[in-house]
Amino acid sequence: GSGSGTECGRVLRDMARPERTLFRLERGFELQFRLGPTLQGRAVRVYTNYPAQGQKFDRSRFRSLEWINPTRGEADSEKFCKLDLEVAGSYQYYFGCGCVDEDRAGSGYIVVDPVLHVGPSSQVLPLNCITSQTYLAKCLGPLDEWLDRLRVAKEAGYNMIHFTPLQPLGQSRSCYALTDQLELNPDFSPPGKSYTWTDVGNLVARVKTEWNVLCITDVVYNHTAVNSEWLQLHPECGYNLVNTPHLKPAWVLDRALWHFSCDVADGKFCHQGLSALIEDEKSLSVLRTVLWKEVFPQIRLWEFFQVNVDKTTEQFRNLLKEGCKPVSGSARDLPDLNVVPDPQNRRFGSTVDMSAALEHFARNGCFGVHVVIAYDIPECCMMFRRRLEEINAEFYKQMCCHLEQATNCIVGNVVYERLADHGPKLGPISRQHPIVTMYFTFPFEETSLQQEMHLMHEADKACYFMTLNGWVMGDDPLRSFAEPGSHVYLRRELICWGDSVKLRYGEKPDDCPYLWARMKEYTEITAKHFAGVRLDNCHSTPLHVAEYMLGVARAVRSDLYVLAELFTGSEQLDNVFVTRLGITSIIREAMSALDSHEEGRLVYRFGGEPVGSFVQPSLRPLVPAIAHTMFLDVTHDNECPIQVRSVYDTLPCAAIVSMACCATGSTRGYDELVPHQISVRKEERFYTKWNPEATPSSVEEVNLQTGIIAGKLALNRLHQEMATKGFTQVYVDQADEDIVTITRHNPHTHQSVVAVCRTAFKNPETHHFREEVPAVFIPGQVEEVMLEARTVQRNTVSYVKDERSINGLRSYTVEIRENIQVQDSNVVKKAEVIPKGHGEFVHKIEFGHLTPGSVVLFRVNLDLNSQEMVGILRGHLAQFSQQYKAGSLPDPKGPEILKTNLKLLMSKLSLADLNMLLFRCEAEENEDRGGCYNIPSWMSLKYAGLQGMISVMSEIRPKNDLGHPFCENLRQGDWMIDYISNRLVTKDGPLQEVGKWLQAMLIHLKHMPRYLVPCYFDAILVGAYSTALDAAFKQMSRFVQNGSTLVKQVALCSVQMCGVGRVPALPSLSPSLHDVPHRLNTVTHQQEQCCVSIAAGLPHFSSGIFRCWGRDTFISLRGLMLLTGRHLEARNIILAFAGTLRHGLIPNLLGEGVGARYNCRDAVWWWLQCIQDYCKLVPNGTSILTCPVSRMYPTDDADPQPAGTGEQPLYDVIQEAMQRHMQGIEFRERNAGPQIDRNMRSEGFNVEAKVNLDTGFVYGGNRFNCGTWMDKMGESDKAHNRGIPATPRDGSAVEIVGLSKSAVRWLAELHRNGLFPYCSVTIDRAGQLVCVPYEDWNRKIQENFEKLFFVSHDPNDPSEKHPDLVHKRVIYKDSLGASSPWCDYQLRPNFTIAMVVAPELFSVDRAWKALEMAEQKLLGPLGMKTLDPDDMVYCGIYDNALDNCNYNVAKGFNYHQGPEWLWPVGFFLRAKLCFSKRLGEDVYGQTVRLAKNVLSQHYLHLERSPWKGLPELTNKNGQYCPFSCETQAWSVATVLEVLYDL
Repeated sequence: GSGSGTECGRVLRDMARPERTLFRLERGFELQFRLGPTLQGRAVRVYTNYPAQGQKFDRSRFRSLEWINPTRGEADSEKFCKLDLEVAGSYQYYFGCGCVDEDRAGSGYIVVDPVLHVGPSSQVLPLNCITSQTYLAKCLGPLDEWLDRLRVAKEAGYNMIHFTPLQPLGQSRSCYALTDQLELNPDFSPPGKSYTWTDVGNLVARVKTEWNVLCITDVVYNHTAVNSEWLQLHPECGYNLVNTPHLKPAWVLDRALWHFSCDVADGKFCHQGLSALIEDEKSLSVLRTVLWKEVFPQIRLWEFFQVNVDKTTEQFRNLLKEGCKPVSGSARDLPDLNVVPDPQNRRFGSTVDMSAALEHFARNGCFGVHVVIAYDIPECCMMFRRRLEEINAEFYKQMCCHLEQATNCIVGNVVYERLADHGPKLGPISRQHPIVTMYFTFPFEETSLQQEMHLMHEADKACYFMTLNGWVMGDDPLRSFAEPGSHVYLRRELICWGDSVKLRYGEKPDDCPYLWARMKEYTEITAKHFAGVRLDNCHSTPLHVAEYMLGVARAVRSDLYVLAELFTGSEQLDNVFVTRLGITSIIREAMSALDSHEEGRLVYRFGGEPVGSFVQPSLRPLVPAIAHTMFLDVTHDNECPIQVRSVYDTLPCAAIVSMACCATGSTRGYDELVPHQISVRKEERFYTKWNPEATPSSVEEVNLQTGIIAGKLALNRLHQEMATKGFTQVYVDQADEDIVTITRHNPHTHQSVVAVCRTAFKNPETHHFREEVPAVFIPGQVEEVMLEARTVQRNTVSYVKDERSINGLRSYTVEIRENIQVQDSNVVKKAEVIPKGHGEFVHKIEFGHLTPGSVVLFRVNLDLNSQEMVGILRGHLAQFSQQYKAGSLPDPKGPEILKTNLKLLMSKLSLADLNMLLFRCEAEENEDRGGCYNIPSWMSLKYAGLQGMISVMSEIRPKNDLGHPFCENLRQGDWMIDYISNRLVTKDGPLQEVGKWLQAMLIHLKHMPRYLVPCYFDAILVGAYSTALDAAFKQMSRFVQNGSTLVKQVALCSVQMCGVGRVPALPSLSPSLHDVPHRLNTVTHQQEQCCVSIAAGLPHFSSGIFRCWGRDTFISLRGLMLLTGRHLEARNIILAFAGTLRHGLIPNLLGEGVGARYNCRDAVWWWLQCIQDYCKLVPNGTSILTCPVSRMYPTDDADPQPAGTGEQPLYDVIQEAMQRHMQGIEFRERNAGPQIDRNMRSEGFNVEAKVNLDTGFVYGGNRFNCGTWMDKMGESDKAHNRGIPATPRDGSAVEIVGLSKSAVRWLAELHRNGLFPYCSVTIDRAGQLVCVPYEDWNRKIQENFEKLFFVSHDPNDPSEKHPDLVHKRVIYKDSLGASSPWCDYQLRPNFTIAMVVAPELFSVDRAWKALEMAEQKLLGPLGMKTLDPDDMVYCGIYDNALDNCNYNVAKGFNYHQGPEWLWPVGFFLRAKLCFSKRLGEDVYGQTVRLAKNVLSQHYLHLERSPWKGLPELTNKNGQYCPFSCETQAWSVATVLEVLYDL
């Protein structure tokens, strides 16, 4: 909002069309449009008709908004375009992905509320401060006397006056039947004077300036009075029989009913049992019979729909004689015969489509043979005639249905008007009170029905037969019930007002220029003189008309207050009007409630947020709102509350309304206790005047002793005070069936106003109410009774309705006392403070005289201790947000730890400490004999650290879901509070200090009311969490620090995945390295190394021996460590694994080194790739090559050695790995058998990894083991796949070839630059030493790769050894030389890895085609399919628990045969980015958009996942897989690499 930098974001989503969703904003907000996931990476343009600065608003003029990207642009998640909202009104936006106006992917509306001003200094009147009172203008008398009558509103505390229309009234004298919209009602001018709109405007301005009261009035666009003179000059402005001929049948019925009514009134049907006085059901039955026997047959309405059978048949016969034939050759599948209605809607005027008639009937017997001889014509005409008669019969039946409904409506109208107890009881049928209200004007002399029927064919007369207006129960408010397609008038469904003609605007001003111009001028007059308008009958006013007129009004007065009555029956439909028209407030009424519970619910629904709501960030999503409400105790056109309920309910009802956090209102007469409805049609008396000296017996004057005016004054003042001072939170409670308790709460000062209202829906004088009143428990300290009031009977004088003035019940008044101490109350019997928990108190209030009709309001504060605690806490929270300044207190005696800035404490934490502070899943915590916090009624949190709570609260906070089990747990006890601090204060060093800070902050929560605990708990944790994140990012690279939100979120996974457990997962490094982190072992009390390790995935691979895997670690290390700037930790991991080298391999499962398994062929190559990346990315990175490596296994057969026993420089270890591969690695795993793998067959334990000397390709494995990342081993006996790898990928796996090429190329470069001492590997071949230079090895791979791996588009490619196995072309094989040759040709995503690490292997054109195939076949929403979906064994659903007889899926055998893994998508995108650069800017731009679009799905997942990570895999099409790790190291690492490349 103004001055606070508040911003709201509207996320654009593809095909989002929220016209029925309301987005409300105050002036001064910045509205940002951001791209939803499906739009990121696309060329989206946002257009709006919100005017540019200095421009006037034009609804049809749209402009595009410029995109702002505050980051480098690696992701579209940061992009936004914005509007600074300074002009009130309704504005539209739309967005598209093309450059033409029609390309709209979505659209919506924004409503900007006006700012109202009152008083001489134009102070702001907030919308929630409004208290309005309605006046029937005709009851104000001459303009000279208005101020005396309007003063009642001022003295009763109202700040807005609503006038019904001030124009001349029609013959019915209804306030809303206006004869001339442009003139002031002459009744306001006394003899000798002629007041104008200027005089009214002056009065309105005086009231605004001197009284601080705004004036609004109605605008009536939907109808005009029957006797409007201008309408007789411009009949085109109404719906008449000329411009709307479909109404002719309805008009005929209307006239017939009039004549029938006159005949009934004249007694012509008495002999049939139907007299003028209808008294019982028998008369109603006779009425139905007579209508069907006498009236309907006479007017034959079905003829208006029917076809002239003779004429049409003859026309058809003539066509046949002329030789006309069907166009099509077949009679099959023809559309039905199309009836064309007569545009003039004459009897038998409908026709049929003759071309369709020929298709159907110009055939011999309709068997498909064209008519060629004359004797076929009669048969065809006979069949055609028969079909016409069927059509006419259908129309007859249809009309009978209409008339059946008309009969029901006519009878229902008679029942209401003449029989019902709640109806007007009109008595006998007469010309003044006919059977039904007429629907059409008839401005001519009455004749017989037969004679009148001729008039509808005379245009100069038929144009004056115009429809009257009314309302239709349950009708669609978005269409006009007088337009073609609606049969409301024919079916007699309209509840007609009888005095107003419905106006016909058409679709645009050109359709009825005079009417549009007249109403435009009417609108301008109104907007000039009044602060706002009330849209009368808004739900029946054509939307486009109201839209146009309000645009006119806002051009005159930009901050126009727009009030509307809407009876659509649906909040969504209401929103269509609110959004399109920019309605400020819609009217709701307490009188609509049937009991006190429903009345209280209305307060909760339409006013305020819940007590104890969370504090929302200043930049927050724009969420759908409910329309702002003006909540009235009663509206001026509704029944009198005294008649419907009781006189005693007026005060509690007014109090309930006043406690709502919205605009409120009433109608004149309510406060004076006028015991009848002040009719908008019949009332002609004047309102009473204000006179402070008037006596209670005065009829023409009122003051504070009259009715409940004194009570209303106090309530109106309170309502305005609460809104002004920020009492924005509301709580409604039902003490019993009659007592409603409403709390208004200030979230800054935590002061409350509590209203206890005892309603009286039934009269206490005739209905027995319970004498026992339940006690009320109010949290905190009751400071005073602000108001206690009740309606009392002061005498028994009978009510006499005055002839000149609108007078109320003088026998009742209100007893009122304000600002008294609780002990002095006449209503409260006993008040005592009761402790509730530690340090919390509630006030128990027992009532002695809370009689029906009573109201008690308490001013409540927190108890002194809570006040202090909350104030001090707010003072400390102010370091995170200035919004906590209000209500804050200093803390000079507070603990020393709180005097230290949290930023300083957090800055001392290492990233490993931050892993402990923020994350750690259940298994990690279990190592320390702890666990994640469990909410018994719900679930355990995902993390023990702050992220566990933050993930839940980020879901709860925007919705204010205070009923969530998480919030309930916080309110019920201090367990979660203690858990957070206890977990940390037992640690050492800086982490303990942060724990102490949290402990000192959280202890304040133990000494405040429990309903406040969730919001302040959230505030503390959000502050600490944000500070921790800042501290983490400050320790990371500039890439992260300057990166987008997505970069930071993914980089945070580095903290999530990298930590130190109770037992270090990595083997010890060389003692000669002096910058290795150490800690004190709590068991041995000795210093031990504590290097960070990377968990493969959470929660399954996070602790113990299953935490660290060579392959996972080194696929992840570049993204999680090197790109984030964690260079030292990356070095330590590289050296630790180097120390475990054995057989020339890096272990798969590390098992702390001593339990390592050397059963994978690829981990060593990923390790080498990471060393290469380290050397290139880290300043002076090549120094790692000379770092000492402490060899755990100096020889293949050695037992594990302690650190420092045998050391080598890293370059020697690298050389050994290369040498061993070229020599050939072949061994059997130690302890082979079920003790290390219960599923593997004996042959699978044989490990082989060698280099083909002809091609340079690394190869290995066998069909019983799986040495690459696709390592699923069969384990189902039912399916007979136990011990069989699903994807052995033996031979030369494509990614290993790429990684080895990258390694030998790099080593050759290092040697050339003098950084690596070896230029070759030397091997023993048949007893002779053979030297293989790295340059030669590199060249061999280069020369042979595409020749042997690329599957050409040419089926005769001579390089192809197995052309019969090729089923996808222009791809790269997944392997070469597999034991099952078919597997070589399967399309998988692994070749993209080789493209990234060794792009020189690939020709650009071939690479691009292969990548396009991968995109088409493998790319999913989050990951890559691991197998071509066209493959016979593809299955995209991974279910590790399923054990059946299906070989391909049992026990998750399809782990890598279709499910969509996330980490390959990183390499796919990086490969596309790499090769697209070589194909030109356009291709590169398209690829960037693709990458951003894919990354947006990852962003969305990160936002929504409570784990705040990316999963290991998904099932097909991105479906959730319950067997996947919820967050996986390599998934986030490779996404971060894409962002780095971008």
